[in-house]
Amino acid sequence: MAVTELWLARHGESIGNVAASRAEAEGLDVIPLDVRDADVPLSSTGREQALALGEWLDEHREELDAYWVSPYARARETLAIALGADGPGTAEVVVDERIRDRELGVLDLLTRRGVERRHPDEMARRRHLGKFYHRPPGGESWADVALRLRSFLRDALNGPEERALLVAHDAVVMLVLYVLLPMGEEELLDFATDHTVLNASVTHLIRVDDGWQLAAFSDVAHLRREGADVTAHPGSPDVEPR
Repeated sequence: MAVTELWLARHGESIGNVAASRAEAEGLDVIPLDVRDADVPLSSTGREQALALGEWLDEHREELDAYWVSPYARARETLAIALGADGPGTAEVVVDERIRDRELGVLDLLTRRGVERRHPDEMARRRHLGKFYHRPPGGESWADVALRLRSFLRDALNGPEERALLVAHDAVVMLVLYVLLPMGEEELLDFATDHTVLNASVTHLIRVDDGWQLAAFSDVAHLRREGADVTAHPGSPDVEPR
């Protein structure tokens, strides 16, 4: 067998999302956060969103054969809250470092203003190379993330499971679409400019005869139904969207 349906959930709002949005709004150079990226937990809003995701999960639990989750705390916490005391049932939860968030290297914890002021040469290089291929020193480009996702998807999608939920990050959701639909660089960047992966949203992919089809993108009906806040916090502030 192989996976025929795949749901992609972004983690709930994290304290890092909140700190980054506040720092951007206040014109700061540096995001005031003293935890490493892998350990950033959910905010109180993020925990409410994860509970609402659990209501969505209750409707689909019997369909799911596997749960794949990023090793980062905000993703694991989202899935744990959503699963609740009943746990994953007979399905297996697999933590895989290949679906972790994109690493920003020297640009980590910098706002757009901070990048402009502290790394003007890097900003110029980013504008020249574009979002997809620009790799900050010590970090990853979108192409780098796509490469590790290809490795993960080759293993995961050809296993014994038929339906799976992946809980990870906005860049991971976007780049899974890039790999599976598939998209080219320009098509991906156009799509990412017009679409945001909302916190605790669910994106749905279905395998068809000639590949994969996008059935739903960044659906947050479960959040609205449960009265949880809908938050965007678009991804890494690496200068510009394209």
